[in-house]
Amino acid sequence: MNFNAYLNDLPIYEPGKDIEAVAKEYGVKEVIKLASNENALGTSLKVVETIKQNAHLAHLYPDDNMSELKEKLARKHEVKVSNLIIGAGSDQIIEFISHAKLNSKNAYLQCGISFAMYEIYAKHCQAKAYKTASKTHNLKELKELYAKHKEEIKLVYLCVPNNPLGECLDKDEIYEFISFCDEDCIVVLDCAYNDYAAFKDPKKKIEAKDLLAKFSNVLYLATFSKLYALGGLRLGYGIANEEIIKTLYKIRAPFNVTNLSLKAGLAALDDEDFVKKSLETNLSELKRYEDFAKKMQISYIDSYTNFITYTFDEKNSGDLCEKLLKKGIIIRNLQSYGMNAVRITIGTSKNNDRFFDEFAKIYKL
Repeated sequence: MNFNAYLNDLPIYEPGKDIEAVAKEYGVKEVIKLASNENALGTSLKVVETIKQNAHLAHLYPDDNMSELKEKLARKHEVKVSNLIIGAGSDQIIEFISHAKLNSKNAYLQCGISFAMYEIYAKHCQAKAYKTASKTHNLKELKELYAKHKEEIKLVYLCVPNNPLGECLDKDEIYEFISFCDEDCIVVLDCAYNDYAAFKDPKKKIEAKDLLAKFSNVLYLATFSKLYALGGLRLGYGIANEEIIKTLYKIRAPFNVTNLSLKAGLAALDDEDFVKKSLETNLSELKRYEDFAKKMQISYIDSYTNFITYTFDEKNSGDLCEKLLKKGIIIRNLQSYGMNAVRITIGTSKNNDRFFDEFAKIYKL
């Protein structure tokens, strides 16, 4: 059977391994997953109760205007409702903007290693990818590539902080780069983890209202999957000027977000205590991962997220991940990104203790 030729070389996004599948394959009773950057505290109890209370709505289509959640997000970010679009995860907004700006005659730009869906959606549109030689965000290289190919480049992705590596540009650096780009080039700021970055270092904090006031060519992305712990309900959003949002709505399918997701999002925004505890717990446990790496003489990338990347010279990251799977611990191997490295989600104190214990034994072999 024949399909469009461009699909032949299109990569498929590889999610983290599933807990039940690992338990069955390796015969392990207690499996912990530190691979997909889910909130270590689980879902807010207020959100769980809201889902229970609204389960009877499952047979109804959602409010396609998503008015209640948009109004709450508009107040949170101090923007207009007309500046917002909601998607099934922020990656759906990435799909929208890719189809709005990219085609076979143009290109997008990113740092050497970043979120895989940027390239996958660009290839849906048969667009070319330009990537810096540096794996992390190197503004000098990004500017050089943009200047060299500015006639082609219609989208730039800055993942702040960067997934899967964890590093993060300062706000001032980001503003400087946006100012460097032409107005017809949209700069997408993927802020899925920015709350973590801002909590660790205020210089990393990105405010959507400030972006809109200063720039017409920026799309700010955020998600409920990480800090708000709604990964399983697929809820994210984009903020931009009205022209960009209206264009994205031409691509959006109706009823793209479920009733329960919308209700859960409202409850998640209300539970400020859960958000505060999530940020505090994550930063405290992240410090333990840094201390562990120093103790074990393992190189790591300074992280501003709810995960950390360990890099290796002599050890093989694939072997390390496989040995951990046999112990019932799932982490993310980054060899598919061309790195001998692993990405580890910051878990609960108990799960982190288990990781440190098992990883130390394996690493010393």
